[in-house]
Amino acid sequence: MWQQRLITLKPRPRGFHLVTDELLADWPELRACRIGLLHLMLQHTSASLTINENADPAVRRDFERFFNRLVPQGNSGYEHNDEGADDLPAHFKASLLGCQLTLPVRDGRLALGTWQGVYLGEHRDHGGARRVVATLQGDPQ
Repeated sequence: MWQQRLITLKPRPRGFHLVTDELLADWPELRACRIGLLHLMLQHTSASLTINENADPAVRRDFERFFNRLVPQGNSGYEHNDEGADDLPAHFKASLLGCQLTLPVRDGRLALGTWQGVYLGEHRDHGGARRVVATLQGDPQ
């Protein structure tokens, strides 16, 4: 079976956000998959996808603090600032973390670890809604 859909994530403020449930909402084909892979591709250059801690929100806040220290806004010497001071730092962060994930599916669910969830890294102050192309391939139950 092959399924593909475009998922629009709601707008979020700058930071790291747990989006696992939003990505998987109302997807009966996934629940019908015995074994397979779910590929997620974020169609943006100033946001990212990654997997990490799904229980303690402090981890997501610490991620934001770490990446802001690693790639601070306001450094002089960069050319690209067409959309504001947060534009180029957002591109750097997105490249460091990446815009796609491939996740295993087993018995109709993502085969993530107990404490794992999918994060959207929103690296813009006002990034807006974000689009994800989700492609499921696998064997039905």
